[in-house]
Amino acid sequence: MGKKIQPTKTKMREQAPEERIHNNLEVPYGYSEEEAITEANRCLQCKKPLCVTGCPVEINIPGFIEKIAERNFTDAIRILKEKNVLPSVCGRVCPQEEQCEKMCVLGKKMEPVAIGRLERFAADWEAKQGNAPLLPKRKSTGKSIAVVGSGPAGITVAGDLIQLGYKVTMFEALHKAGGVLVYGIPEFRLPKKIVTREIEFLCRMGVELKKDFIIGTALTIDELLKDYNIVFLGTGAGLPWFMFIPGENLNNIYSANEYLTRANLMKAYLFPQYDTPIARGKNVATIGGGNVAMDSARTALRLGAKKSFIIYRRSRVEMPAREEEIHHAEQEGVIFKLLTNPVAYHGDGKGNVKFAECIRMKLGEPDSSGRRRPIPIAGSNHKIPIDVVVVAIGNSPNPLIPNTTKGLEISKKGTIIIDEETGKTSKKDVFAGGDVATGAATVISAMGAGRKAAKAIHQYLIDEKW
Repeated sequence: MGKKIQPTKTKMREQAPEERIHNNLEVPYGYSEEEAITEANRCLQCKKPLCVTGCPVEINIPGFIEKIAERNFTDAIRILKEKNVLPSVCGRVCPQEEQCEKMCVLGKKMEPVAIGRLERFAADWEAKQGNAPLLPKRKSTGKSIAVVGSGPAGITVAGDLIQLGYKVTMFEALHKAGGVLVYGIPEFRLPKKIVTREIEFLCRMGVELKKDFIIGTALTIDELLKDYNIVFLGTGAGLPWFMFIPGENLNNIYSANEYLTRANLMKAYLFPQYDTPIARGKNVATIGGGNVAMDSARTALRLGAKKSFIIYRRSRVEMPAREEEIHHAEQEGVIFKLLTNPVAYHGDGKGNVKFAECIRMKLGEPDSSGRRRPIPIAGSNHKIPIDVVVVAIGNSPNPLIPNTTKGLEISKKGTIIIDEETGKTSKKDVFAGGDVATGAATVISAMGAGRKAAKAIHQYLIDEKW
C-alpha cells in the first residue's frame, strides 16, 4: 500500500492584511522545518518528473524535495544551486503555478506540490547558517567576459561563467546591483537583503562588480570588446510604455518603473528616514493587470492611499498577474475596476491630475495573445476621482545600447534579436538574453536565457566557431 497523500498544499503562514498594508515587511512567513518536511512528503518522486520539464533552468526538483523530506537541508540547497543561482529569489517571485507546479503529476487529482515554497525554504535555511559555501571553480582560462546588467539574466551568466574559470566583470548602471529585483519588485514581496546576499555571493566567487557605470555612454560595446573576449547584454526592459491619451502629461502621473524605483531602490517607503520625493495620493489608480500593476497598487496602500484602484480593460480571468498576487491585492483592499479603460485624464487647473475619464469595455473574440479582445462600449464614459496615476502596461528595452552599437540587429519592438538557443546576436562576440531580447517577462525565464547563453559562450570560446 502506498503512503496516504495530503490532498492540499501545506499552508504558509502570512501577515494579516490589516497589519501588512501599514508596513513593508514580507507578507508570507515561509515554512518551518516541520511544515517543509510535511509538504516534501507529498512529492510522488516520479520516475519521469514532468515538473522538471516545466522549469526553465531544469532544476532537479524531486531530488531537492527528497532531501528536504529526509531533513538533509544541506544537500537540498546543494542540488538547487547546481541549476539555480537565485533560489531565494525564485522561491518568492517565480510563477510556479504556470511552470513546474502546472506539470506536477499530483496536481491532476489534488493540489500540486508547493515546489516554490520548498525552494524558498531551502534557500532561507541556508541563509540562516551564515555565509554559504563557495561553489567549486575550474582553473583560470585566461579569458574575460563583460556582463552588462546585473539583473536575473546577468547574474546567471556571471555565476555560471565564473565557475568555468573565466574572469567576469559585471557592469550596473544604477548604484545598487540586482536590476529589476531591486528597483521593480517591492520589499514586501522580495526583501532587498536577499538580493544583496546573492550579489555578495557572486562577488565572493570572484565576479568584479562595477556600479554607476552606464554602458553606451561611459563605454560603448565596441570599446568593451577591446578589453573582453565576450560581451553579454542583460540590460532588461527599462523603457516604460504610456497610452498617449489626453492629459497623460499632468503632474502625479507616473510610469510604474519610476513609481516602484522611487519606492524600492530610493526607499520612499522609509519616510522620513529617506526623504525621496513621491506623490502620496489618497486615491491612486494603477493602469494594467500584470504583476507590476499589483505591486504598484499594493505599494500605494503602504504609502498611505485611502483607495487604491486597479483599472484593467479585460476581466479578472484574463489578468496576466499571478493568482497569488491578485489574491493578496484583494485581501488588502485594492479596488478592481475591471472591463474599464482610461481614455483621458483631467486636471485641477493647477497642473495636477484630478479625474481619470474611463470607458467601459466588453470582451470580443480572442486576439493574438489568446485572450478575448476588449471592445469599448459607446457612451459609457465616466470619471473616477484620483490624485495619482501609475501606468503599468508594459516596457521595452532602453535604446541606448542599440543606438551606440553598430551591427546589432533590433526588432520592431526594440528588442535585441538573438538565436534563442544560444543567445548569439548579429554582432560577433556579443550575446544577449532576458527581457532585452524578449520584452518584459519573468525572472526565471531571464535566468533560463542566461543559462543557455553561458553554455553557448563557453562552447564558443572552446571551438571559436561563431
